Amino acid sequence: MINIAVLGYGTIGSGVVEVIDTNGESIAERAGDEINVKYVLDLRDFPGSPVENKIVHDYDVILNDPDIKVVVEVMGGVEPAHTFVKNALLKGKSVATSNKALVAKHGAELLQVAKDNGANFLFEASVGGGIPIIRPLYSSFTADKILEITGILNGTTNYMLTKMANQGLEFDDVLKQAQDLGYAEKDPTADVGGFDACRKIAILTSLMCGKQVDFEDIYTEGITDISAVDFKYAKVINKSIKLFATTRQLETGSPQGSGIVSMVSPVLIGPEHPLFAVNDVFNAVFVKGNVLGDTMLYGSGAGKLPTASAVVSDVIDLIKHFKSNIKMGWSPDKLTLLDRKMIEHGYFVRVKGTIGERIEAVEKAFGKVIFIEAPGVEGEFAFITSNMPETDYDKRIADIPDVIKMIRIEEHGR
Repeated sequence: MINIAVLGYGTIGSGVVEVIDTNGESIAERAGDEINVKYVLDLRDFPGSPVENKIVHDYDVILNDPDIKVVVEVMGGVEPAHTFVKNALLKGKSVATSNKALVAKHGAELLQVAKDNGANFLFEASVGGGIPIIRPLYSSFTADKILEITGILNGTTNYMLTKMANQGLEFDDVLKQAQDLGYAEKDPTADVGGFDACRKIAILTSLMCGKQVDFEDIYTEGITDISAVDFKYAKVINKSIKLFATTRQLETGSPQGSGIVSMVSPVLIGPEHPLFAVNDVFNAVFVKGNVLGDTMLYGSGAGKLPTASAVVSDVIDLIKHFKSNIKMGWSPDKLTLLDRKMIEHGYFVRVKGTIGERIEAVEKAFGKVIFIEAPGVEGEFAFITSNMPETDYDKRIADIPDVIKMIRIEEHGR
């Protein structure tokens, strides 16, 4: 029997216990031994629950128990999670976590601490919930050079954008709906501001390039400025608005130079893009390799049981590797990202006025563009530019007064 401890009995922690109870027999077969949840750490008591007699309030009880071989951290936040996880690894206990904030901030450090102390640190559930993407990056894709990772990595924002597109709702209305359904937190800033997706793409990028990518260095733009009018235009041009977290490897000889560029922002995409039809609370990750080509992983990006399933899968993997280190190739050396403004996009731009009175100024600044008018939208128009670096766009748009908004256009295969 393998004894484990679960830190935190919230949504994911209770899900971990439920998954182990529900699929205990098959999990034991795959792990090679029965898994027993010996302790659950929480500030609260849970009388009448399945873990009533397993609750402890002092972490040292878990840390100092030699019977505990694996610790599951599902508390969230950086502290005290970081201290608890690091101390467990220093004791030679392996750790599985779903905590994206912890992994984005301290992933490289904790992997090194695990290696130095004969333990392992796994975090499949920290990105994409139940979608298996971490493990493929350090195992399945190792024969490839990853050229691009692009993801819809936040179910809350994807749900909101889907409702805005399908029902013509404004941002504030759909946010309230998402909060009422439990998809959005009372303070939704991490989701709608793009910061949740930013931490996740930072983790994926670190694994992709093998160096530490600090999430603070990634340009991040959320969906708070997206409106129902934007979707009226999107419908006219047969495009969808998604929140993308994207990292690209630029090869030597490219106009932008060689290196890694990463960013989070809303984009307009067409039906040819693999992520076009990813709607509601679902997440998806698109990976492009230089040998494999295009691959997409799709599924429930959050939720109690999908995320808990990924955590328990890591627990099984940890048990299988008690005597060996799982190599991920993520070093503490920091990677300097390229300037994202060197990347080329097309740009969708909304401007006050009419096409007739503004056409000369727009074409003088941008040359040939596509002009758009949307039914029911008055006092403004939009245009789509050709592809250019954002540095060029910034210079040209300076000559256009009364710009309402710009959204980047992402073309698949470009």
